[in-house]
Amino acid sequence: MTAEHDRLDQARRRDAPWKAWGPYLSERQWGTVREDYSDSGDAWNYFNHDQARSRAYRWGEDGLAGISDEQQILCFALSLWNGNDPILKERLFGLTNSEGNRGEDVKEYYFYLDSTPTHSYMKYLYKYPQSAYPYADLVATNSQRGRQDFEYELMDTGVFDDDRYFDVFVEYAKASPDDILIRITALNRGPLPAALHVLPTLWFRNVWSWGDEALRPSVTQAAADDAGCIVAAVHRELGAWSLYCEGAAALLFTENDTNTERLAGVPNRTPFVKDGIDSAVVHHAEGAVNPEKRGTKAAAHYPFEVNAGESRTVRLRLRREAPEQAASIKAAFGDAYDDILNTRRKEADDFYATVIPASLDDDARNVMRQALAGMMWSKQFYYYDVDRWLTERGADPFNPQRRSPRNDHWHHMFNADIVSMPDKWEYPWYAAWDLAFHVLALTLVDPDFGKQQLDLMLRERYLHPNGQLPAYEWNFGDVNPPVHAWATIFTFRLEQFRQGQGDLVWLERAFHKLLLNFTWWVNRKDREGNNVFEGGFLGLDNIGVFDRSAPLPTGGYLEQADGTAWMALFCENMLEISAQLALHNPAYVDMCVKFVSHFLWIASSMLRAGQGTGMWDEEDGFFYDVLRLPDGRAERLKVRSMVGLLPLCAVTSFDGALVEREPEAFENLKRFIEARPEIVASIHDLTAKGVGGRRLAAVLNEDKLRRVLAKMLDENEFLSPYGIRSLSRHHADHPYTYRAGGQEYRVSYLPAESDTGMFGGNSNWRGPVWMPVNGLIIRALLQYFSFYGNDFKVECPTHSGHFMTLYEVAEEITNRLARIFLRGADGRRPVHGGNRKFQEDPHWRDYILFYEYFHGDNGAGLGASHQTGWTGIVSRAMHLFATTTPEQLLEMGRVAAFAETSAAKPD
Repeated sequence: MTAEHDRLDQARRRDAPWKAWGPYLSERQWGTVREDYSDSGDAWNYFNHDQARSRAYRWGEDGLAGISDEQQILCFALSLWNGNDPILKERLFGLTNSEGNRGEDVKEYYFYLDSTPTHSYMKYLYKYPQSAYPYADLVATNSQRGRQDFEYELMDTGVFDDDRYFDVFVEYAKASPDDILIRITALNRGPLPAALHVLPTLWFRNVWSWGDEALRPSVTQAAADDAGCIVAAVHRELGAWSLYCEGAAALLFTENDTNTERLAGVPNRTPFVKDGIDSAVVHHAEGAVNPEKRGTKAAAHYPFEVNAGESRTVRLRLRREAPEQAASIKAAFGDAYDDILNTRRKEADDFYATVIPASLDDDARNVMRQALAGMMWSKQFYYYDVDRWLTERGADPFNPQRRSPRNDHWHHMFNADIVSMPDKWEYPWYAAWDLAFHVLALTLVDPDFGKQQLDLMLRERYLHPNGQLPAYEWNFGDVNPPVHAWATIFTFRLEQFRQGQGDLVWLERAFHKLLLNFTWWVNRKDREGNNVFEGGFLGLDNIGVFDRSAPLPTGGYLEQADGTAWMALFCENMLEISAQLALHNPAYVDMCVKFVSHFLWIASSMLRAGQGTGMWDEEDGFFYDVLRLPDGRAERLKVRSMVGLLPLCAVTSFDGALVEREPEAFENLKRFIEARPEIVASIHDLTAKGVGGRRLAAVLNEDKLRRVLAKMLDENEFLSPYGIRSLSRHHADHPYTYRAGGQEYRVSYLPAESDTGMFGGNSNWRGPVWMPVNGLIIRALLQYFSFYGNDFKVECPTHSGHFMTLYEVAEEITNRLARIFLRGADGRRPVHGGNRKFQEDPHWRDYILFYEYFHGDNGAGLGASHQTGWTGIVSRAMHLFATTTPEQLLEMGRVAAFAETSAAKPD
C-alpha cells in the first residue's frame, strides 16, 4: 500500500477531500455549444478564440496547464508572453471547424507528463516559441489547403527552428488537500538569450453577470515584502484562499468581466475587464489594471531574460486560509517546500510501480505512464444547465416557432460534475460511448472514479426520461453505440477480482437504469420489430456509403450490422449483469431468461436464414449493412468495414454458476431452443460446453468465426502493422460504388484522412486504426479463447502459414497497437510520422501524443492529438498481456474483466 493508495482510501471514505482540487479547467471553452447563443447554432464563430481573452464565459473557464476546485469557482492557470506575441498566451490556440482542411485542430505542443489519481502530484510541459506565435499564418495557410493536402502544423511555420523556444514545465504537489505547491520552470532551448514573462494567474469564474444576484467575490493583495507577495481570494461558499508568490513580482488586478467596448463598441460596466492584464503587459496600456490592487482576477508578473541553455523557476503556493491567518512568505517557501515536492514525486513513482508491470521495458513503461497521466489530466468540470441555456436563448418547449438549433428535447438535463473528457481542447465535452472506453484505463489507477463516471451518465439529470443516454453536447439526441452496460459489468468484475467481492448495490442500481436504455433501443431503433437495428451515426463517422444519420437518397432505410451487433452485445452484457444479481436475488432469474431469448432472436435475425436478405453474406464470409428499398427489395451494401467486424465482438463467455444454481431456468431455455430450431441453426450453440464447462453466447459459430477472422487477419485487408484497420485495404484497388438518383457514391480505402466532409472536422473511419474498437476485438478474442482454449488455432497473418491460438492473436494485435508508440529498432516512433523534431530531438522524442486515430499503413498519429480518453485504453491491453498468461485466463476465466493477476507474467 503506497501513500497515494492511502489518499485514495481517505477520499473514498470522505475522511479527506484529496480530489477537491485537480486539473478540472477546460483547455477550450470558446467555440463550445454551451457558450453559443446564436440563432444559427454556429458555435465556432459565435464565440471565437480572438474574443476569448476579452469575453467572460457563461458556463466554464479555460486556461493553460490549469487547475480549479471541483465546482470551478476559483481557477489557477499559467499565462506567458515572449515579448513578441500580439497577445498573452493564456490559452491554447487551434483552428475552428471551417478554418482548415481537417477541421477543428489544436495548433500547440503540450504534454501531460504525470498525475496521480488524487492529483497529489501533477506535471505538464508546454513548448512556447520565442518568436511571435503565427496565428494568422496558421489560419491562412490551412484555409488554402484541400483535403488531399497535409495539414499545416505549428512546426511547419518555422517557429521552432534552431530550437528557439522555451520548455515550460508546470508541477503541482499537494501538501494537504487544501495546500497546493506550484512550481513553474522555464528552460531556454535556443542559442541566444530570450525574454520570457511568466504570469501565474488566479481568478474566479464569473457567476455574477447572469442575473442570479450573486455576490461578487474578491481577489486582493494581502501582503508584500522582500520575500514575495500574497494574493487573497475570498468567496462566500469556497471560503478564503491565499496564493503565495515568491520573489519580486508585480501583482496585476482586473475583473473577469467582458470588455464590451472592444467587442461591441459598448461602454464597459467596469473600468477593469477580462483582458486588462493582457493590455497592461503586452500593450503597456495605462489604467488597464486596478491600482488599488483588487478585482476578481490577478496575475503575478515575473519578467525574465533567460540565457541560452539556462532556466528560471517560479514558486507559488495556494492554500485555504483567511488573509489574517497568512503565514510569513519566507516560511511558505522554506526547506519544507522542496521536501514536499520531492516526496510527492517519489510517491507518484511508488504508486505507478504498483500499476505498471515491471516486466515492461523502460520505453513501454514511459508510454503507459504518459497514457495514464493523460487520462488523469483530461478530467474537467462540466457545467451545463440545458433548461436554463435554452431559456436564455429564447427557446420555448411549448412553442414550435421558438426552438433552439439543438438539444431542445433535453430540458431535464443539468450537468455540474467532474467528467472524463475525450480531449479537453478538441472535445471539451463528454460523449457517452467514449466515456465507457475511458473506464478501461481509468480503473487501472482509480476504480472509484471509473464507477462514478458510469453512474453519472445514468442519473436522472443525465439519462433522458425516455431512457436514452446523452450522446454529446452538439446533439444529445444522436445515437452512440450502447456500450455502457459492457463497461459496467467490466468494472464490477474488476472490483470483484481485486477485492473479493463487487459492489452489488451499485450494479443493481445501474441495471435498472440500463434496462430503461435497453427498452429505448428496442422501441426506437427496431423499425419493423424484426430484431434488426438501425441507429444511424453510431459513432462510426464516414464509414459507410451514405450519411447514416440523414434520409437515404434511395428512400427506404438501413438495417445496420453494427447497430444490430451492438444490441446483441448489449443483451449479453445485461444477461451477465442479471445473472450476477440472480446469484444473490432469485427475482432476477426471469431477467436472465429474457435476455438470453432476446439475444437469440437478434443473433439469428442478423443471419436471417431462410427469411430473405440477411446481413451475413455466405459467399464473402462477412457481414454487411442491408438496404431496404421502398419497393420491398433489399440488397447488401458490400463495404468491408468495421461495421462487418462488430458482429465478431458480440460474444460473452459464462462460467455456468447460475445454471448450477437455477437448473429449471436452464431447462426452460433448452425447451425454448428446441421449439425454435431455426433461431439457433446458424449461430453458436449456447448449450454447448467449452473449456472449464463454460458456455458461449456468440453470433458467430465456429465456421463463421474462422471465415471472419481470415479476413480480419489478412494484411491485405484489415490487419495493419499497427492494429486492425477500420476499412479493408481491399477497397484500395476495389472501391465500392453505388449509384442512386443519378449520383455515384463511392467508398475507397483511405489510410489517413478522409476525402469526404460527410461528418466534417476530423471525423474519419475510412481506413485508419481506431483504438476503442481494437479494444473490443481484443476482448472478443479472449472471450472466444476462454471457451475454445488452446486447441482452436487460426492462421495469423492469413496466408502466412503461422498458426496461433486466439489468446496469441489478441496479444499480437495488442503488440501492434503498442508499436504505434514505442521506439522501433531504428529509434523511431511510428506515432510521430515524418516529424524529424519528434523523432530525433532528445527534448521531444520521448514525449508521447495519444491521437484520435492512426494511419492504417504507417501508424502515424492523426486527428485530435490529445485523445488519451479512448486511445489510452492501449494501457489496459499492454497491462493485461504483461501480467496474465493464457493458462491463468483459462483457469480463472477473467477475460470478461480484462482483469490482471497480482504478479507479473513469468518470462
